[in-house]
Amino acid sequence: MKSHKHMQVLVLASLLIAVGTVIPMLMPKIIVGPMSFTLASHVAVMIAIFISPAVAIAVALGTTLGFFMAGFPFVVVMRALTHVIWAYLGAKYAQKNPQIFEKPIKTLQFNIVIALIHAIGEMIIVIPFYYGNGMDIQMFCYMIFGLVGLGTIIHSSIDFCITLPVWKALSQSRVITGVSQVKKINLIKNA
Repeated sequence: MKSHKHMQVLVLASLLIAVGTVIPMLMPKIIVGPMSFTLASHVAVMIAIFISPAVAIAVALGTTLGFFMAGFPFVVVMRALTHVIWAYLGAKYAQKNPQIFEKPIKTLQFNIVIALIHAIGEMIIVIPFYYGNGMDIQMFCYMIFGLVGLGTIIHSSIDFCITLPVWKALSQSRVITGVSQVKKINLIKNA
């Protein structure tokens, strides 16, 4: 029985990696300067947060490898690699506090914290790519804090809002709830 559960987790993580790699290739993008934001590109990693820390790490690493193999620019691959940090921290927190998704305010707070960690990681990663490229300090700050920082917070928050109803639908499956740490979310009932 235990090996059956492990196989389900492995298949689920593999499917999330595949979906997380394909979404950036197919979904619409918002391009602002050198930055691009792809709608729903974080949904697979965010779903993994509801399953377990190990699955969150696997999906973040797997999608990073997928981006690399698909030929995405190196800076995008490195930004994707930072997802390991916020995905793991989010999954670890959700594992210890699965009840946070029963109340909208707690869910919103979780979303904001994850988005902030996400943004900080991506800001740190892009500094070497922008620093010293002949841009003045004002443009550099705009790129790092505005486009990458604030842009990532907004993008991450929107993707989390997309993830919630997707997870709610997925959590109706006994197979999914059998392997996940967050069994169900019901924000409407407790609003």
